[in-house]
Amino acid sequence: MEHFGFWSVLPPVLAIILAIRTKQVFVALIFGIWLGWVIVNGGNILSGTVATLQALVDVFKDDGNTRTIMFSALVGALIAYIQRSGGVQGFVNRVESWLQRLETKQGTSNRQAIQWLAWVTGILVFVESSISVLTVGSLYRPVFDKLKISREKLAYIADSSSAPACILIPFNAWGAYVMGLILLQGYQDPVNMMIKVFPFNFYPLLALGMVAFIIWSGKDFGPMKKAETRARVEGKLMADDAQPVVSSEITMMEPKSGTVPKARHMIVPIATMVIMMPLMLAFTGWSEVDANTHWLAHFFTAIGKGSGSASVLYSVITAILVAMVMYRSAGIMKLSELIEVAFKGIGGLMPIALLMLFAFAIGNVCRSLGTGIFVAEFTRSWLSPGVVPLLVFLVSAFIAFSTGTSWGTFAIMMAIAVPMAQTLEASVPMAIAAVLGGGVFGDHCSPISDTTILSSMAAASDHIDHVKTQLPYALLMGGVAAILYLIGGFVVIL
Repeated sequence: MEHFGFWSVLPPVLAIILAIRTKQVFVALIFGIWLGWVIVNGGNILSGTVATLQALVDVFKDDGNTRTIMFSALVGALIAYIQRSGGVQGFVNRVESWLQRLETKQGTSNRQAIQWLAWVTGILVFVESSISVLTVGSLYRPVFDKLKISREKLAYIADSSSAPACILIPFNAWGAYVMGLILLQGYQDPVNMMIKVFPFNFYPLLALGMVAFIIWSGKDFGPMKKAETRARVEGKLMADDAQPVVSSEITMMEPKSGTVPKARHMIVPIATMVIMMPLMLAFTGWSEVDANTHWLAHFFTAIGKGSGSASVLYSVITAILVAMVMYRSAGIMKLSELIEVAFKGIGGLMPIALLMLFAFAIGNVCRSLGTGIFVAEFTRSWLSPGVVPLLVFLVSAFIAFSTGTSWGTFAIMMAIAVPMAQTLEASVPMAIAAVLGGGVFGDHCSPISDTTILSSMAAASDHIDHVKTQLPYALLMGGVAAILYLIGGFVVIL
């Protein structure tokens, strides 16, 4: 049996409904996994429960899944290292020195320059979205205040440069997570697929471009225009009735006492991870290429055949080792403290690793149920393949908006979108991009999104004001992305 008919879609649909109603994605996913295995086992609750537990264990039978989960946990150690060593603070200090050169200047160019720096910083700190948001908010808030740039604008720049950069530059937990989901759909070369997906990732590209356009042109509109006029003319950084969101609990790990913050303590480990990625891809794919091929062609061909999950794991481990040697040699941390900080960092990202476990598990049960195949066969008679990317984008956006999580959306929708695109002969890279773009778009519009809330906290802005001022920009770019998916769905066949 290729699918279980209507029962094939029941687990993911109920998982979506439960996630929307409870806002608890973990609970929704585990319920969907359990219900799926109960159906596979003919409605036997006991057998389905046992199968659910076994399915969670079986996730680790796949080498790619295991490596991806390991990477997601280990990248927490790297993040903790660059914070504890003073690397993030050193980077902040370096940027502040650039800002001091602008303080003597006055006028519009100065306002533009500081916004450009905030935008670029948000992109450069792509290792983790929360770190990106916190860095931009804490670093630029005093300067934005001094130049009478609204808190809403700072929150917008921080929010709209973090997640889009993280999803477009896959050398982080976001990339590993997505590549793991792609691998789960039977694509043994997720890196090559990510390359194909990149040009179709319309919303993240448009979101970054929109921020750049607003900074360059100075043409704000909607509630943001009112906020900027209020700040510039009246000197009010927030509305009179604003309630700024500031939480001492949402902070980065403090640098070690007595440590001299240096930017290289952040730049070197991250650069190591980024540089090692193509080298590890070539290493893992080297034996798959004809030995008689010219070495340069051999290298680039090997990159295309390398293991994405293995490469990101090896890269982050190398970066961690470089950081450990660097910090130990500089006398910043002893071995015992290095181990302690690593475990704290890993512990901080365990929720992400757990989400990955559930994401892989619901993908497996949906494949066993034939969910994507059933949806494709059910819609084949009335749904054109060209509409698939648009439909996937809109559904993903709705789920992310309702649940406040793009990652949970990826977990649910990837298992449906890819088989559906395959069966209907639609563009699979565009369908994957629609899942990713829709997830980020819905996340940007959602007032319950963790990154949206964190952006308000980092900028010390009123949360609702941040949502209201960002929403028109996000909706505009989301609408453009929807049109592009509609057009692209009919003209692109891959």
